[in-house]
Amino acid sequence: METLKRKLTSRKMWMSIASFVSMISIALGASESKAAQVSAIIMAGASVIGYVIGEGLADSKPEITSITNVKKEEGDES
Repeated sequence: METLKRKLTSRKMWMSIASFVSMISIALGASESKAAQVSAIIMAGASVIGYVIGEGLADSKPEITSITNVKKEEGDES
């Protein structure tokens, strides 16, 4: 699972996919502007996927500072 997360957030992988798809579309007769649009859509999707995975990983980690705050509050009983 960790390998999949790392690959989905890899900019190199998404650039390779976008380049491959744009070259195939040009080879099949699409215009360069269409190929550029497809590449832009792929990269936009990659950005969203990277953001979602990154936020999910950040939200899944426990907050260490909350333990420190609890200990400080217990010591402040005056």
